[in-house]
Amino acid sequence: MKAKHRFIVAVIVLGLLMTGPFVVTSLLVWLDMKDAERTMLTELLLSRLPVGTMMTLFGFVVGVGVLHKLFKQYVEGLLRMAETLRLMLGANRNFRVSIEGPPEVQQLAQAANDLAQQRDALMDDVDSQIATAKASVEEEKNRLAALMSELAQAVVVCNLDGRILLYNNRARLQFKALSQGPTSVAGGALIGLGRSIFSILEKSQVEHAQEVIRQRLSAGKTAISNFITTTRGGQLLRAQMVPVLAASGEEGEAAMSGYVLTVENITRSIEQEARRDQVLHSLTEGSRSTIGNIRAAVANLIDYPDMEPELRERFVKVVDDEAAKMSHSLDETMGEFSDSMKTRWPLEDILGIDVIAAAQRRIDDKLKLSTKTEELDDALWIKADSYALVFALVCLASKLQDHYEPRELRFRLTSAGNLAYLDLIWAGAAMSSETFYTWEMETMQIGSETSPLTLRDVIDRHGGEIWYQREKAAHRAYFRFVLPVAVPEVEPDQEERTGGKGRPEYYDFDLFKFEDKSIDLDRKLSELTYTVFDTETTGLEPSNGDEIIQVGAARIVNNRLLRQETFNQIVDPERPLKPESIPIHGITEDMVRGQPNIDVVLPAFHEFCEDTVLIAHNAAFDMRFLQLKEERTGIRFTQPVLDTLLLSAVVHPNQESHKLDVILERLGIAIGKRHNALEDALATGEVFLKLVKLLEDQGIVTVRQALEAAEKTYFARVKY
Repeated sequence: MKAKHRFIVAVIVLGLLMTGPFVVTSLLVWLDMKDAERTMLTELLLSRLPVGTMMTLFGFVVGVGVLHKLFKQYVEGLLRMAETLRLMLGANRNFRVSIEGPPEVQQLAQAANDLAQQRDALMDDVDSQIATAKASVEEEKNRLAALMSELAQAVVVCNLDGRILLYNNRARLQFKALSQGPTSVAGGALIGLGRSIFSILEKSQVEHAQEVIRQRLSAGKTAISNFITTTRGGQLLRAQMVPVLAASGEEGEAAMSGYVLTVENITRSIEQEARRDQVLHSLTEGSRSTIGNIRAAVANLIDYPDMEPELRERFVKVVDDEAAKMSHSLDETMGEFSDSMKTRWPLEDILGIDVIAAAQRRIDDKLKLSTKTEELDDALWIKADSYALVFALVCLASKLQDHYEPRELRFRLTSAGNLAYLDLIWAGAAMSSETFYTWEMETMQIGSETSPLTLRDVIDRHGGEIWYQREKAAHRAYFRFVLPVAVPEVEPDQEERTGGKGRPEYYDFDLFKFEDKSIDLDRKLSELTYTVFDTETTGLEPSNGDEIIQVGAARIVNNRLLRQETFNQIVDPERPLKPESIPIHGITEDMVRGQPNIDVVLPAFHEFCEDTVLIAHNAAFDMRFLQLKEERTGIRFTQPVLDTLLLSAVVHPNQESHKLDVILERLGIAIGKRHNALEDALATGEVFLKLVKLLEDQGIVTVRQALEAAEKTYFARVKY
């Protein structure tokens, strides 16, 4: 029975105890009196009944008021104190009991705060010792996290059910690029802790690779398996699997508890191979007739040296035309298939301006020669062996300094189609073609520093070309490096690589024990995967036409809020925003213009949160918006929904407010800004993780128990 109900019963009992003896005594006296005495008493009481009744009612009201005041100060005050103490024990150790109420309650509150202070001192000491003991383990974890985060290969670690328990930054970027369909909205990706690798790779191929590894393990061979697979978008992947071995089994053999996958997207290399074959075919078959015509014309010129001048001119014209035709064909092939004509020497994608900057530094350091730039395409990428290319540029600068003594050198970087032009320019005397050919074929040298490569070797390594050319009008000359343009992979900025602050949360080894089960309401709250979400809207009346303008969500796996596995998308509401709502959420008309509408965003969000329990603060409001879109989009959210507002009312029924800001303060959670869907979702996730422990203290450990407890609260009656 609730305290308020006990209070009402206590008032009734107290009233009966106070009036009962008087009523019984009066009844006994009345029965013992004679008729005359009764008549006299009745007349006496009736004449004074109004005053007596008013005094009795007044006394009763005053008595109830006094009792209610005492109840608020002592009973409810102690109940709030008990909630605060449980809060200090379970969720926010820095919280303290407010010193208020009557002196006796204030003394008890002060004593509780003193005990909490002593407990904090002991806990700080214990935490310090634990931190010292775990320092080496944490250092190893940091090394692993840093190593995995910066590996150039995509690495994914899974348990035997195919659930992802570790992945590195390269894997996240690679599979994010592969995302298509609904998942690609809001930067969604196919990969995430606790998600299934089978959304990326074919399950049958992965299971076959596991079987191959088991056979190799039993045969005492190297446990490794390779396979090629395709994604939903038609991309070609090469995967290599090695096992994660657990403790030895009963027969002394190591058991396989999971596996490590290294995944490489080979679509581009296969396409380049096909284009290279096309180039070779074009150069051979396309040139066959031209070479035949040239050979026939030359043969006639040789066989008939005394032919008439007019006929000889015709044959010479044939040779010239066919040679020009072949030259034009080669130029077209070079321009169209430059990317496919790169050699197999390992080259890297690099910004052209970075190559020029490196060459300028070395020229200044080695040669003390002034350099400048002109007409630079600062967004142009080339595929290059940057060291060899810079060495070649500095070597040419050194030879120019030795032979022509230019006052300064200039760099220029332009492009034409698939070709990049890197020019080294100087003003001075003309150079003969024989001198340039000699420089091209000599091994490169800069002072005492030599290279086994020639300038021609460097050019061939890049699948490019170099030539010497004069600018007669400007009295300048330049060496032009013709290099294929590169299409670099998207590089994340520093914040994306590190997730803002702290190391990336891309691993969770406790997921080795994760069992692949559907949502079971009788499982523990701490064992399930959640999607915590929030929406920003044009207003507060979904039934009267207000629309969603932002959806933000994050996943909770193994009691961890994954701040880097998020969904964040602004939505075009297809209606004007209310001016009074813009200062609240900060989303303007310009921000929603051109964004996808709810027909696109809702399927993407549904895919992001499938097979998880939904969490929201004041979930009835957000779910009403989603429910009203079921008929339009065909998307239904059928999974269980937990509401942190209701759960807060379950664990703290005597607190006056359960607004998100108040709960955050009560639980000691600090966040950045509010009224941004993603930030509010992250804050709600932090609140939920705190509430799980408090719910367990009350015996509420499963999702079903949490739902049933929430339905009994007053706030569960609110409808939108």
